[in-house]
Amino acid sequence: DKMPMLRDATSGDWIGTFAGHKGAVWCCRLDPMAYLAGTASGDFSARVWDGITGECLFTFPHKHIVKTLDFSPNSRYLATGGREGLLRIYDLTQQNDQNNNNNNNNNNNNGVVFCAIPQVVQGDVTITKCVWWKDEIVIAAGSDGAIRYWRVLGHASPALVHELKVDAEVRDMEFSASTGILTVAAGNKVSFFDMKSNNDGYGIFLKSFPMPIHFREEGGASLHPSGSKFVAGGSDLWVRVFDFETGQELECHKGHHGPIRCVRYSPDGKTYATGSEDGTIRLWQTDPKGAETQ
Repeated sequence: DKMPMLRDATSGDWIGTFAGHKGAVWCCRLDPMAYLAGTASGDFSARVWDGITGECLFTFPHKHIVKTLDFSPNSRYLATGGREGLLRIYDLTQQNDQNNNNNNNNNNNNGVVFCAIPQVVQGDVTITKCVWWKDEIVIAAGSDGAIRYWRVLGHASPALVHELKVDAEVRDMEFSASTGILTVAAGNKVSFFDMKSNNDGYGIFLKSFPMPIHFREEGGASLHPSGSKFVAGGSDLWVRVFDFETGQELECHKGHHGPIRCVRYSPDGKTYATGSEDGTIRLWQTDPKGAETQ
């Protein structure tokens, strides 16, 4: 509906709506302090909003659909990606100074890209997900199944420093700071990579589990902060929880009336959220039995 909303994570109550996009919104992110919100849209733009007032601070035009974005750990930079196959990096501090000097008061400032990095020399690759991993490194996952680590800061020019590979288009990707594990949903599998144990620090393959669903169109997976289990949703109407060690299905929840588009655990792991094509977001208790006895 082109209208990303901010809601209370505990109650689901509506807080506010970020109005301005003219196409479907494919990705929403809050910066680490929740002062800024970012949205990626099918209207060929990404926007940065004031997370408190809802004011649009920047509009970054692209030449095709923007599928993903993420803020840097210090909130200074924004990474975007999509159908163009370009990983774009914006310096929000520089853009803020420039736009203030322009005296543009329409809250629809056009930003100048800090750098734009093509994912391949030849051919077309869509960036499906990007995650700002370290201060200077962004991980970009593509429709070709490649997960590329780009050093975007601290050197004269961006550089590809590492690459992982899965056997299908990456639909979802999440890095868990508490476990140091990268979770990837692609094809009909959920794969995990250890980002701490490898000597070069860029991740080694841990395991993957086949799922009773596929992620060819949408869906995703999220690892619990404890690293003991993960939740996945995709091509059907059910939300499933699996054991991280064995891949055994632990729970299966019904409630949605359309395929699952996205899933994420809360930072404390007590709940997880699922978004569906049925137009609803549902909040689930991670341990319903434990909650009943408290």
